[in-house]
Amino acid sequence: MTESKLNQRIAAIQLNSGEKLQDNLKAAYYRLKQAKQKGASCAVLPENFAWMGRDSEAAATTEQLHHGEAQNFLQQTAKDLGIWLIGGSHRIQSSSDTRGRAYNACLIYNPQGEQIARYDKIHLFDADVNDGQAYRESDNIKAGEHTTLIDTDFARIGISICYDLRFPALFQSLRRQGADVIVVPSAFTATTGKAHWKALLRARAIENQVYIVAPAQCGTHPYGRETWGHSLCIDPWGEVISELGNEPGVMSCLIDQQKIAEIRRKMPVFDHQRPAHY
Repeated sequence: MTESKLNQRIAAIQLNSGEKLQDNLKAAYYRLKQAKQKGASCAVLPENFAWMGRDSEAAATTEQLHHGEAQNFLQQTAKDLGIWLIGGSHRIQSSSDTRGRAYNACLIYNPQGEQIARYDKIHLFDADVNDGQAYRESDNIKAGEHTTLIDTDFARIGISICYDLRFPALFQSLRRQGADVIVVPSAFTATTGKAHWKALLRARAIENQVYIVAPAQCGTHPYGRETWGHSLCIDPWGEVISELGNEPGVMSCLIDQQKIAEIRRKMPVFDHQRPAHY
């Protein structure tokens, strides 16, 4: 049975990115090609897909908008494979930050290889985790200030990145703006991932009656950081459609518009909200 134009596949790409840009891009292309071969018309890379290294070395991989190897890769790959490509995240220079910080930006390309949208991560991971490390993303990253959605020929897709997952109001805003699918490219730590990853993703899917597609970094990275992996696709009822383990790979899920409409019709939670009384 062929899939209709309105019911297309989105793929989640799981990677173990390191400090060698070209190796990371090669690994990403291999998985993206697999996704295309499996019938995906859209693919989502994880956070920091092109480079995961020490913060002290990050400036060397930060790119100007529309310039740089990572962006050239995204543009050319989207065009070559003829897919919608949601580029996880990569560091993009800020022209206005007085501290010299970059944005943790998700760049989105259409099947013609044109950059059509950009999302800068709004919520920055400044936290102490029980893994022997303290994380201060805001030391090197400037917070974004705007939500982003894209319109494809099969779904309206809202964009988030990693730590954004812990802020339900962002996901509610994306749903109110018409999202059918929300993507969550991530690099969750092994500690927080084991405790919270699946629970948070299922909650966001259930609360907002959307598909959640969450590609992740996995395994041990060259400088000792461990990420959780376990990329997930979840349907609007909160059911896990597919899940990876802790090795690089690719999976996909069918975005069923009829299922979205039926769930929202039978349980119209957004019509029942009473914010004036909260």
